[in-house]
Amino acid sequence: MDFSESPRARDIRERFTAFFQSQVLPRHREWHDAVVVRKQQAAFMPALRAAAREQGLWNLALPALAPDEPGTQLSNVEFAPLCELMGSLPWGSEVFNCHAPDVPNMALLQQVANPEQKQRWLRPLLEGEAKSAFALTEPDTASSDATNIDTRMERRGDQYIINGRKWFITGAAHPDCKFVVVVGRSNPEGQRTAQHSMVIVPMDTPGLRVVRSQRFMGWEDHVAPIGELEFVNVAVPVGNLLGEEGAGFSGAQTRLGPARVHHCTRLIGMAEVLMQLMVARAKERSTFGRAVIDYDTVQRSIAQSRIDIELARIMVQRTAWLIDQQGHRGSWRDVSISKVAVPNMLQQVADRAMQIFGAMGGSDQLLIHHAYVYARSLRIGDGPDEVHLRQIFRTEQGPSWTIADSPYVVPAA
Repeated sequence: MDFSESPRARDIRERFTAFFQSQVLPRHREWHDAVVVRKQQAAFMPALRAAAREQGLWNLALPALAPDEPGTQLSNVEFAPLCELMGSLPWGSEVFNCHAPDVPNMALLQQVANPEQKQRWLRPLLEGEAKSAFALTEPDTASSDATNIDTRMERRGDQYIINGRKWFITGAAHPDCKFVVVVGRSNPEGQRTAQHSMVIVPMDTPGLRVVRSQRFMGWEDHVAPIGELEFVNVAVPVGNLLGEEGAGFSGAQTRLGPARVHHCTRLIGMAEVLMQLMVARAKERSTFGRAVIDYDTVQRSIAQSRIDIELARIMVQRTAWLIDQQGHRGSWRDVSISKVAVPNMLQQVADRAMQIFGAMGGSDQLLIHHAYVYARSLRIGDGPDEVHLRQIFRTEQGPSWTIADSPYVVPAA
């Protein structure tokens, strides 16, 4: 494995870091006041996104970017340190058109959409002119097993008629969401993993309703607001089918591979922010005549957090490298390992940070509660821990010998 940077990648990282530090980070308070407090779009965002694109810092998360598609192509390993810095702010990825769910949707469209679909649906996402959603999970089924998805897609002539309900759909409640990729059961009699298909549904299609926006543990996704959707006799042309009929399950899994790594990398960036906050807070506060940072328990919390972050970073870098070398199918085990380990890591770091800060740690002044809930949500979203652990366990076949025959066991005297 080689994580070293090429001269080109180093140049992009240095330009990206300079742009982020000088143009993005100083606007966080302004963004928070506009988006979180006043529930408005940040007035500076269009100009900031345009400046990022002008400097070649656009669509950085798409390794398969075609020559005629706008953006700067990077491998997953090259993108990782940039994604980490983006993750230090809840809205950092949006500036560079590298935010979820649009990035995994763009990757999906690149892979399975036909030329007409790419022109109509992919191009606006690449240009940053539209937003999208991916509708998989449902309130009435155990969506941790994607083959349970029960939204119905019935083919009638040259249309699909869709009926069902989806919830906790990232991006679905955004006013600029133009379409949603819906996973539904189109072939109930088919094999277990060949019953579902993916269909593009424009948000203004009759019968599609945004039931409500949703929060998780009181936390809102302000970049891609979460929504519950209802489909009542929603009719779309057969030409809106993504890929082949019955390939919805495999398409969803392929889409989630890189997305999971991006989430993990962003979580590492957020953990680095919490580290900075913990050290600064511990230096500034005193209790019982001593600086907080002089207490052994605080030092252990900070040191353990550093160990956990570095281990997570190495793990994710290795996973990104494997995806670059072998694709999703050859790296899914490492993706699952990262997907379980990194959110748990950030949850632990956030918990330590909250303890050091005291009551302020749970306030809206800091990003600690955002990091904690974001990490907790990702222990469920994109496949819960239990599913990934089950898959990882299945790869552990064990040795061919028994304990009695083991070369590591010395016979009793």
